[in-house]
Amino acid sequence: MKDGWKRGLIKRVVRGVLTFEHGWRRALAKARGRSRFALAGNCESCARCCDAPSIRVGLLTWHLPAVRRLFLAWQSRVNGFTFVREDSDLRVFELDCTHFDRATRRCDSYETRPFMCRDYPRLLLEDPWPELFPECGYRGVDTKGKGLSDAIDGTALSEDEKQALRRRLKVL
Repeated sequence: MKDGWKRGLIKRVVRGVLTFEHGWRRALAKARGRSRFALAGNCESCARCCDAPSIRVGLLTWHLPAVRRLFLAWQSRVNGFTFVREDSDLRVFELDCTHFDRATRRCDSYETRPFMCRDYPRLLLEDPWPELFPECGYRGVDTKGKGLSDAIDGTALSEDEKQALRRRLKVL
C-alpha cells in the first residue's frame, strides 16, 4: 500500500513536529547529563524492526478508551499499521505494517515512513536498558561505563570473552 500525496504530506508535517520535539528533549537530557546511552554501529538492512513494529504508549493512551481508539485509528489510517496484539505488562501495542513487503524485506513508502520508523533505534536509547534486535547492526553503548570497561580489562578472561561481556553490558 503505497502512500498517496495527502498521506505523505500529513506524515511529513507530523514528522517535522516530532523531530523538533524529540530533538529539543534529547538536547535538554544531554545538557542535564541524563543521556546514558549512545548509538554505535550501522544499519545492516536486516529489516527486523519492520517485521513486527511495536509502540510503547503512555498511561493516558493506555487507560483512556477514547484516546486509545484515536491512537490506533491514527496508526491504521495514516501510518498503515494494523493492530495485532497488546502487552499489558509493558503497555505496548504490537502492529503489522502494510508498507513492509516480507518477500523483498523492503518498505514501499520508505520516503514517507513514520517518525518511529525513521528514528529507530535511536528512540530506544531513552529506555533504562535499551534492547535492540540481535540481528541489528546498531547497539546501545553505555557512555558512563568506562570504569566497568577498565574492570573487564583487568580480568583473566580471553579477549573474545571480554568483548562478549562488553557487548552484553553495553560498554565500550
